Amino acid sequence: MESFRGTISLVTDRKPPGVTWESWIDRQIREAWERGEFDNLPGAGKPIPGIDQPYDEMWWVKKKLASEEASFLPPALALRKEVDEVLGRIMHERSEDSVRSMLLDINARISHVNRSTVSGPSTMISTFDVEQMVQKWRDAEDRRDQETS
Repeated sequence: MESFRGTISLVTDRKPPGVTWESWIDRQIREAWERGEFDNLPGAGKPIPGIDQPYDEMWWVKKKLASEEASFLPPALALRKEVDEVLGRIMHERSEDSVRSMLLDINARISHVNRSTVSGPSTMISTFDVEQMVQKWRDAEDRRDQETS
């Protein structure tokens, strides 16, 4: 078993006969403490995250998803979130080709999810009229240009 300090310590000791489990475990903890194996552990001196929250047996799944910036949403809800993000990014794009490409990509995604989703809520999202959206982008771009002039 490798400790945090990089040294290798093997847990081969067996509880001696006639010694209670508690005293044997206490001795092992005390000896490890004396060797400094509890020094500089990650999180030392910091509060335990979520200690004040109600117990959730899926806490580790939620923590893993958050650490990987992933989510587990039904396809329809994930699509709604993705559409919102794309619409927010479109207005900050600088080229029409980029806007068209983003719209074509999200339209393909919408079509795929609408075609293939069999469980969870329905999407109720239709594809975007690319020309209409590009025109909105042009109008917004013209307003930004006028504001900076």
